[in-house]
Amino acid sequence: MEFKSKRTIQLLYADTDMMGVVYHANYLKYFELGRQGLIEDIGYSYVEMEEQGYYAPVYDVQATYKKPVRYGDDATVTTWVAKNDGLRTEYKYVISNQHGDICVEGSTTHIIVSKETFKPAAFKKVFPEWFAKYEEIKLKEDS
Repeated sequence: MEFKSKRTIQLLYADTDMMGVVYHANYLKYFELGRQGLIEDIGYSYVEMEEQGYYAPVYDVQATYKKPVRYGDDATVTTWVAKNDGLRTEYKYVISNQHGDICVEGSTTHIIVSKETFKPAAFKKVFPEWFAKYEEIKLKEDS
């Protein structure tokens, strides 16, 4: 069962630059909105992860800017799990406008670390049910 999560992005005037378009770094916040939404949609939360003594920091981030999102646009972030190898999880994102134009495509890769030591831990071992759910919903490579 492949799964994609969608969230509406609330564009604030403060998110734009002098050209009236969303400042490039703000798209990373929208990636976070999408990732958090996906996690909530499947019944998990970062609060629970942290309560169990772990964080999921960003290991890698990529973004390709195709078309500007402007203040007043209706924008949506679509998020899915692309890879999940037990140590790293890669999320993919597409941010589109109200016309269906793809404005930004990107990905973030996350690892799990102990809150106390900040040493990496195997997602597969620490959160086996969550890992299994990701295996169930991740998109196949050729999708």
